[in-house]
Amino acid sequence: MSSTELPEAVAATAAGPRVSTVRVAEGERLRSVTLPGLTLNVRHRPSDRTGLPPALYVHGLGGSSQNWSALMPLLEDLVDGEAVDLPGFGDSPPPDDGNYSLTAHARAVIRLLDAGGRGPVHLIGNSLGGAVATRVAAVRPDLVRTLTLVSPALPELRPQRGAWPTALLALPGVASLFTRITREWTAEQRVRGVLSLCYGDPGRVTDEGFRNAVEEMERRLGLPYFWDAMARSSRGIVDAYTLGGQHGLWRQAERVLAPTLLVYGGRDQLISFRMARRAAAAFRDSRLLTLPDAGHVAMMEYPETVARAVRELIAEADGAAGRDGGGDSGDTGIDNYDGS
Repeated sequence: MSSTELPEAVAATAAGPRVSTVRVAEGERLRSVTLPGLTLNVRHRPSDRTGLPPALYVHGLGGSSQNWSALMPLLEDLVDGEAVDLPGFGDSPPPDDGNYSLTAHARAVIRLLDAGGRGPVHLIGNSLGGAVATRVAAVRPDLVRTLTLVSPALPELRPQRGAWPTALLALPGVASLFTRITREWTAEQRVRGVLSLCYGDPGRVTDEGFRNAVEEMERRLGLPYFWDAMARSSRGIVDAYTLGGQHGLWRQAERVLAPTLLVYGGRDQLISFRMARRAAAAFRDSRLLTLPDAGHVAMMEYPETVARAVRELIAEADGAAGRDGGGDSGDTGIDNYDGS
């Protein structure tokens, strides 16, 4: 799931043997991209059509590329979609340098796109992935054709109560306290807790979906580095929230040139629904989709509705590009987040 989860243990960052293979839905393929100091697992859903524009999906804290398996097939006739596992999540091992800052995650996405020559892409992010996508779009506008943000983790003066564990997990010593508190929790109990936190209505999850989530939770609990990645990435979010000036996320949102779709859920316990209007005002070319009954992962709860909005965004962008002659904005190289 794309959320904060209470850890059982925080282990060393060194990658150990794989506990089990990750789930691959029908029609999906996995590939591994090796870059200097970094290996990324990429989930691809090939289309029957050729020559489609590329799209990249970026998950949130504690999530993985599997978070997009409901949305990707609904757009496979429109885009050539890939979903990345950020370093230390899903099936991607930790980065060699142990850097889980927001900038490091953004740099990983940029390096992936540069290495594959896939830009500009339709970039789609949720939660932490939304903050990462915002930074990528701000500092490398040449890589982003459109931007879709589902409950993006942008700084709030009064964070939701459900987001407090994220901030707490970033504090030294808190992870060990969670270890003692949650030692006896089963995978099923953990999943039910995550669902109640992330979904507006957990009842929308099918029995098969619940079993798959439990299986994935058991796999994660066996990874020697997962909770360390959680703690360090949580610290990265907190650090990013405190940055001001040109590196601040709200300032970077104002610099985004790409047409932007913002999706907010009325029952989101992690990102406040009240941030929707502020975000719509910050992004210069924005459109807003509010889903009163959705929680934090609208692309998993209401994939058809989100897919329709993404289609409209891409159609508008294609129409504007045709009227403007298809020119691009060029690479500003701002903040040197280009992977160099």
